Amino acid sequence: MMQIDQIGEYLGQLTPQARSSLLVELERLEVCGTAIPGAAPVLERLRAEFRKGGQTNHRVANPSRHFFSPLEPMLTDGAPEHDNCGRILRGSLAPIWEWISHDLLPTMASDYIAQMKPLIAADKQAEIRKVAETFQTKVFKYLENALSSPDGADRARKRLATYTASRSAFGDLTRMVTVLSARDALAKLNKELPASIAEFEQTQVAAITAQLDAFGKQHAAAIPFALTLVAKRLNTFRQLARLATRAASTMNAADIAATPYALAVSMVLDRLEDKGTELRAALKNNRILVAKDLLTDIYDTEYALQAQICRLDESQWGMRLNKIMNAIAADVDAEVSKFPEEVGHVLESLNQRRRQSIADRLTHMASKGRDAFNNGVASCMKLIGQA
Repeated sequence: MMQIDQIGEYLGQLTPQARSSLLVELERLEVCGTAIPGAAPVLERLRAEFRKGGQTNHRVANPSRHFFSPLEPMLTDGAPEHDNCGRILRGSLAPIWEWISHDLLPTMASDYIAQMKPLIAADKQAEIRKVAETFQTKVFKYLENALSSPDGADRARKRLATYTASRSAFGDLTRMVTVLSARDALAKLNKELPASIAEFEQTQVAAITAQLDAFGKQHAAAIPFALTLVAKRLNTFRQLARLATRAASTMNAADIAATPYALAVSMVLDRLEDKGTELRAALKNNRILVAKDLLTDIYDTEYALQAQICRLDESQWGMRLNKIMNAIAADVDAEVSKFPEEVGHVLESLNQRRRQSIADRLTHMASKGRDAFNNGVASCMKLIGQA
């Protein structure tokens, strides 16, 4: 009872926004499978508070939600295991807002909140957008100047670290600045892109490439976020790599890396790495069916990259892919080894399918090599006969 009372007393000393940030942080660690001794009663207390208040776990207060609205299409839930190009972790928003409103621009933030509250209560959407955009511009200009020097960036990183232990928060802050710098252009592109792209084939790839080219002329730094907007329309995220592979002169990795949107391949690997993190959490929590779906998607993505990119293993992409897949294989092997051989495991069948797919691909590549060799020999013989 004493411990619960102490927890309640501690939480009562925090601002509502700080408690929201703490909840997001604890749930982020929980998703990663990180055990935190004594966290259960804190999570229970915080979840009860935000359920009672009618708030969801990952939504910040209304004025700040409107401030972050340009980021909404780029937000993702997940663990900050690595930088995600073109995406921003939703869990970073609460500490960033706390830092802006308490440290960076407390007077401006207070005025903004005071302006927004009656507008939100009256549901005056046009005025809400106008006030939010004005404050976004002020924050952007201040941050652009503050982060322009190494010393300024270091100070911002240290101050932001007092609100969260997340390693990705500062990176997400810089990404937020990039999004705000291209706010209107990204909103325009988001409206102009098709609602969905059923088959991302040559015609669609060419049309989307033209839109991205036009966008990039004025906002090159925001291209990763433009690619994220495209990815949201695709059936599967791995299709995004076609923006690079279809633009290359050959299927070789080196030629694909020289295309304007080679970054798309790295973004697919980012997502693959995220899937690996989700898989580990699912295995740790014994959610085998979820793990099965994740592993199927992971193997399909691996196969798609190998099929689209020749000499992949010789590239930085290939080295990164091998590292990701080796870690995933170790996790799956550890899970499968828990069961006797005669019992079997649902994930082992996927492993067998993956091995067969790799073998089929190698056979196909060898066949293409033989065909190319035979065609070359035939051409040479024909030329000799004509000489």
